[in-house]
Amino acid sequence: MTQHLPALVTLLAMLLLFGTAFAVGRARGRYGIAAPATSGHPAFERAFRVQMNTLEAAMLFLPTLWLAASYGFAFWAGIAGLVWLAGRIWYALAYLQEAGKRVGGFVLGMAGWAATLVMAALGLGRALLAG
Repeated sequence: MTQHLPALVTLLAMLLLFGTAFAVGRARGRYGIAAPATSGHPAFERAFRVQMNTLEAAMLFLPTLWLAASYGFAFWAGIAGLVWLAGRIWYALAYLQEAGKRVGGFVLGMAGWAATLVMAALGLGRALLAG
């Protein structure tokens, strides 16, 4: 099971990305903001920023998750991934309510990402030194 944890985290991350996209579409309908507009009602703008920020964060997180998993840290990368997910969910729910409430989730998500980055660097460094 532990070697499958990064795959589970990846699947959950994709569901999170889908959820943020769904929230934007819902906000477009609720506030009458036709595509391609990216501004309008503050609640729509928050939903849009949540989606974009989550997408940006995923682009940093997913490669480091898989590098860490591939270089000997599958279990711990998965645990860090769950921390990242918890942080991003907290971030999204808080930001949708009020932009100023997003900081705690952001910090937790960044801690999860930083952990995968460190594991990826250590694992790759160890592999390079081993030849």
